[in-house]
Parts: sequence; structure tokens; C-alpha cells
Amino acid sequence: MSNGNSRNGDTSGRGGNDRKKSNGPSKPLNKARKPGTKKAAPAGDGAAPKKDGFVKGKPGFTRRPADRDRKPATPKVPSNPDELRLNKYISNSGACSRRDADIYIQSGNVKVNGVVVTEMGHRVKLTDKVEFDGRMITPEKKEYVLLNKPKNFTTSGDEENDLRNVAELVRGATPTKLHPIGRMDKNTTGLLIFTNDTDMVRKFGLPNQKSFKIYQVTLDKNLKFEDLENIAAGVMLDGHRLFIDEISYIEDQPKTEIGLKLRTQNVKVVRAIFESFKYDVLKVDRVAYAGLTKKNLPRGNYRFLTEQEIINLKNV
Repeated sequence: MSNGNSRNGDTSGRGGNDRKKSNGPSKPLNKARKPGTKKAAPAGDGAAPKKDGFVKGKPGFTRRPADRDRKPATPKVPSNPDELRLNKYISNSGACSRRDADIYIQSGNVKVNGVVVTEMGHRVKLTDKVEFDGRMITPEKKEYVLLNKPKNFTTSGDEENDLRNVAELVRGATPTKLHPIGRMDKNTTGLLIFTNDTDMVRKFGLPNQKSFKIYQVTLDKNLKFEDLENIAAGVMLDGHRLFIDEISYIEDQPKTEIGLKLRTQNVKVVRAIFESFKYDVLKVDRVAYAGLTKKNLPRGNYRFLTEQEIINLKNV
């Protein structure tokens, strides 16, 4: 759509009396707008209302300071690739998370080359000898393994002796000792991440962790549509309201097969939801975890995460 206030033709190169003469009354020039504002769109049928002077993502025009007022940039000191912060060195060793490492450092429980270090941000070389809480440690390469857990394996060592630990299933993946992220009981199957990255274990163990998990739940009887709607509206468990991101019947399956999308990784919560509506839960299978799926990963098998998948998990 052409603007009625635009000028016609190219006026470049014209001098005083060489300007084009108009055949009609002269039109007023466009009024100057304040910097950072938009020209108002013409009103019409179906035109969406716009907020005056608001540009998404651009709070306003900022005048650049004059060169004489600009302070010279402070030159950046290049970091030595052979050095890293002491708390990261400790975390990379698998001893604890970076946050916990800071506590140990401040408490005087860390030595570098025989000298106690309490300074936050202290950098060490990979060749330095670091003693953590009375023992020597070395940094490890971070490993991330995804397991499709079968039944009758548990993440806990406190249950019956006849149950096997899931660590057996990933023992051949790497000589590094790996830890599961979260817990799974013997009857729950599906995706479980193992890693020696203590920061990631801690991150996904936080109650306010917001990554999505999808479960396929098998019930002892058909789930009534009324109960499905009530669950979708939220469930009270132990005096706290649990919000359900999504719940549905699984397509082309009996109404005993339910898909449930939650942000919690506590599998006991999944069972408690349906038990509060008088259903017995026969199976719980975690089919998706923070964007990871069971595709091409048979039950009882594992695979290493790709670099992109690791980046995605760190950015959750």
C-alpha cells in the first residue's frame, strides 16, 4: 500500500529552481516522530490494535555517546586453556558439585600442591596435585549414558537383596563410575540417564526442575473420561496441588493405556495420581525425558548421548 504522504520521483542532484512544480496544493510533510516509535498503521476491517510506541524486544532508541565521552575498553586477559577454576576441577573429578566444592574450599578442606587454598575463583593447572578432603583427586571426562531400564532393576541399594541394581546394565559403557539421575523402583521401566557430571545430577534433582517427562501408564481398568478431566485440572497430593501438563488416552489402545506429561521425575507421584482416583497402576514406562526418547533403544540397552543432546540438557 502506497503512503499518501510520500514524495514522487528522485530529487537527488536538483538545485534551487530545478525542483518539480506541483500541479495542486502542496501537501504537508510527515510530522517528525520520536526515536524508537513506529508509524501508526491505517485502521481498517480486521486490523489488529497495536500499542503506541512499543516495539517488541526494543525498549527504545539509545543515543550513542560521543567518542570523546567514551571510555577506552578494558583489554580482556585471555584465559589459559590448560587452567580451570578449582571448583570446576573438583566437580570434574566427580567428588561433588561445584556449589558444594565452594563450601569445601572456603572451609579449608582443599589443598593445591600441598598448600591450603580458600580463595574463591582460584585457578589450577591439570598438572597440579589437588587434595580434596584428605584424598587426591583427578578430573574425569564427563560421560552421559541413556538407558532404557527393564523391570526388576532398582536404583536403590536399600531394597531386597534379590533385586539387581541398574548400575549393572551400564557397567560396560565406561570404566568411569556413573550415577543415575533420579530414582526408579523395580516396577518402573523406561528412560534413565547416567552420568559422572555431579552438577547435572544435582540440577535435575531439584524440586523446581522444569524439564518434561512423559509416562505411559497401564491401569487395571478403563479410565473414566470424568476422571481424566479431573486429573487434567490438577490433583491434590499430601496437601499440595500437582499440576498436570497433559493427560490423554493413547491412540488405538484400550482406555487402560494413558499418556501422562509431567515436570516431576518422581515416579511415585505418577502412581499416586491414579491411586487417588481408585485405580491400580499395573505399569509405568517413562517414554520421554527432557526431549530424549526411546527411539532405536530397545529395553535393557543403553547409548551415549550426542554432543547436541548434552548441550540441550545443560540448557534446560
